[in-house]
Amino acid sequence: MRILLLCHSFNSLAQRVYVDLAARGHDLSVEFDIRDSVTEEAVALFAPDLVVAPFLKRAIPESVWRRVPCLVIHPGPPGDRGPSSLDRAILAGRSDWGVTILQANAEFDGGPIWASQPFALRPASKGSLYRREMTEAAIVALIEAIGRIEAGERPRPAPPGPLRPALRQAERAIDWQADDTETVLRKIRSADGAPGVADRIEGHDYFLFDALPADLAGPPGALLARAGDRVARATRDGAVWIGHLKPPGPESLKLPALRHLDQAASLPDLGFHDIGYQERGAVGLLSFPFHNGAMSTDQCRRLGDAFRAATRRPVKVILLQGGPDYWSNGIHLAAIEAAPSPADESWANINAIDDLAESILTATDQLVLAAIAGNAGAGGVFLALAADRVLAKPGVVLNPHYKGMGNLYGSEYWTYRLPKRTDSTQASRILEARLPMGAHEAKALGLVDEVPEGDFEKAALGAAQALAEAPDFAARLAAKRATRLADEAQKPLAAYRADELERMKLNFYGFDPSYHVARYNFMFKVPKSRTPLYLARHRHGTLGARKADAT
Repeated sequence: MRILLLCHSFNSLAQRVYVDLAARGHDLSVEFDIRDSVTEEAVALFAPDLVVAPFLKRAIPESVWRRVPCLVIHPGPPGDRGPSSLDRAILAGRSDWGVTILQANAEFDGGPIWASQPFALRPASKGSLYRREMTEAAIVALIEAIGRIEAGERPRPAPPGPLRPALRQAERAIDWQADDTETVLRKIRSADGAPGVADRIEGHDYFLFDALPADLAGPPGALLARAGDRVARATRDGAVWIGHLKPPGPESLKLPALRHLDQAASLPDLGFHDIGYQERGAVGLLSFPFHNGAMSTDQCRRLGDAFRAATRRPVKVILLQGGPDYWSNGIHLAAIEAAPSPADESWANINAIDDLAESILTATDQLVLAAIAGNAGAGGVFLALAADRVLAKPGVVLNPHYKGMGNLYGSEYWTYRLPKRTDSTQASRILEARLPMGAHEAKALGLVDEVPEGDFEKAALGAAQALAEAPDFAARLAAKRATRLADEAQKPLAAYRADELERMKLNFYGFDPSYHVARYNFMFKVPKSRTPLYLARHRHGTLGARKADAT
């Protein structure tokens, strides 16, 4: 089918929908929901059989849904209506929820239903549930709905249900004197990663994000301790760790809590919790579930220290696990934007992640396996390629390109590792297309070695243990050392890095401000004035493309 994806932005769900529908052979194009006339023009240009809306913030215009069937992915079970569906389920402490595929009509979220799929709600943030359980359920339901449409079936009427408004901050407000830990966690998790829970700390207003239970106690509302950049705040019966804060205002940034709370620096420091290491026999497991997959200069340096420490342990294989929501998205754009000199911080950050990649590339006493359990983008994908072997979980979305961030050139030794994994034609396609890809496509292109089904964590550990126990382990390690020596003799790693960083220096310090503009727009969610042409295929070489460029 010809399917137009209509979305407010190309978020994680929209990308997953794109990847899965493309893998099933559908002819796809994307249009951002900028205004009704642009959507109408997109439908006229592409002439889709179907419009699918994975993520919208307003209703589809009647001029469109009367012309072509429009499927809306609603993050709630049949009968649920309104814009804060998942938020309300988390706030209420529900243990299960659902996704509904409905057809747009004049009744907001009240159109006939093509499919629905339940899913369990674990105690986690809205963002994590959205990216994982809800997205998986949405894909199952959407594929069913499209199948039913192709088979000529009819949707079923939606059950009656009230249209609930967006949750107000007053409904999530925390009473630190009266609320127990579980209640505080639900309130913050229901608003994470947007809009956050409005609160006051030490006389200043903030939005709270990224909460975890803390095994501490003290006067309710008091700040008790810090763990790296997290701060612990007491509840009625315990405490919670608050990982990130954002002041109110259109040009404020969500940053690690300690960055906003200078006075909290004097609190007792209980140690960092964002990097973990454990050993299972001859395998060292290194996890780094950084918030939103962003890796600051400090985090890259500490992760590099942790990796090098692991190489000094008596292990044969190091398993790089990343985090369950994200493997890595490369350099930390928020920390860069907040720096006195974003160009200087960009330079420090890219050198720190390059140092980490170099440590992985030159670890010749172990085999290194990267296990991508969560989405990855830009430098995070190429960081994984520094490992000897890459596994990816079915359903993860990879964005192995840099150019979407203001024509950024990229580093992480990609000019060394990418040609070793794929030919020049495929490499150019990967870098220039700027499109997301699934794990199976990444395997077909050579970026991933294996996509194991079933329990991914168990499969990744099993693969690492099998490498460690393989009869030819010594031969493999010897071959790795010989290859590294030969590659170094042909062209040193330092030369690859120097070439990449020379281009990056132009991105950071040159006359073209595209990277700085794109980063600013991304961090402050500046609305797009048009859909990028690499997504809007229907605008290629048309009068519509020229019109879009002029908006």
